[in-house]
Amino acid sequence: MKVSRLEPNQAGVVDWPTLSVSKGSVVTVGEFDGVHRGHQAVISRAVGLARRQGDYAVAVMFEPRPKRVHRYAASHAMADLPEELARQDDEALMGLDERIRLLGRMGIDRVLIVRYTMAFAAKSYRFFLGQMVRGLGMSTLVLGRDARLGAGLKGDVVAIQALGQETGTFCLEVVDDMGPGYVDLTSEGEEAGPRVRVWSTSNARRLLSLGRVEDAEAVLGRPHIVEGEVIHGEQRGRELGYPTANLSRWHTGYMPADGVYAGWLVDMGPADASKEGRLFDEEARLAAGSPWRWPAAISIGTKETFEDETGLRERVLEVNAVTSDWLELYGHRVRVEFLRHLRPQEKYSGAEALKVQLGLDAAQTLKVTGRDPR
Repeated sequence: MKVSRLEPNQAGVVDWPTLSVSKGSVVTVGEFDGVHRGHQAVISRAVGLARRQGDYAVAVMFEPRPKRVHRYAASHAMADLPEELARQDDEALMGLDERIRLLGRMGIDRVLIVRYTMAFAAKSYRFFLGQMVRGLGMSTLVLGRDARLGAGLKGDVVAIQALGQETGTFCLEVVDDMGPGYVDLTSEGEEAGPRVRVWSTSNARRLLSLGRVEDAEAVLGRPHIVEGEVIHGEQRGRELGYPTANLSRWHTGYMPADGVYAGWLVDMGPADASKEGRLFDEEARLAAGSPWRWPAAISIGTKETFEDETGLRERVLEVNAVTSDWLELYGHRVRVEFLRHLRPQEKYSGAEALKVQLGLDAAQTLKVTGRDPR
């Protein structure tokens, strides 16, 4: 799979690459944040059509997320989101690299990442689709039922279908990506609020914000993950006898609600490996039974037991690997997979009481991950 980054010019026009002079392309468009089961239905249809037609399967993605760009512009005189702010997106379900990896696993041939700017957003859906027909050789466009494209989101599936028939240049394939219906996002005590699809990024984010990682997994089709670099912490895990990985706040992946979870810790190798030209087989590290994968009790919170001593209230993610091996992961990129919520955060009387609880968390984690030797 080949990945290309495209930068619109000041007028918002993208110089689309020529993929082939002999093959067309089946294109799907979206953020694909979370690559949830609704996204998977659309991507699978695009890949299947491309294989049948002998075309390329192409995914066009926008980065940063359009909602962030429009939100920033609305309060900053329609300016684009600065690069330094775009790097860390705490509301995104997953990082861009993970989205790309999953698209590749599903059979996408080309990923085109368009930097989303306000000038690009101002282009009509007719202009945008015309460019993809001419530039990418798009013969078929595959979208979910609720998809909307172009300035003012005026390009819904009805308008796009009419455009394809009017011009005769492409066909629109609409996928029923609705899943099991809708869910009400109204909070307790509020009047009726927005409803979103069960299979949606918004619903997955809501479930994670409530700590409901198992329900989020049902939407995503896989466990939710957070990735980041391991940094030096306060050495509490070492003192208590548990190998602990403290993640930098510059992580990717949406942080679930405070609490303790059972899941997995995967060592993805030194964070600076790619800069030095060293490559690791990520799929081998992620595989079940991988020697770089350990059951883990995952803690998210503010370390209430020690806050009087340290004076720190920063929200952190700590991962206690349940293993007899002593792990040295400082400077490594790790992947944290969430399987089940175990308990809320609690404040303990001291280190010994916390150590007892960590032992209970470890035992539960082994059961959840199927590694309990009993």
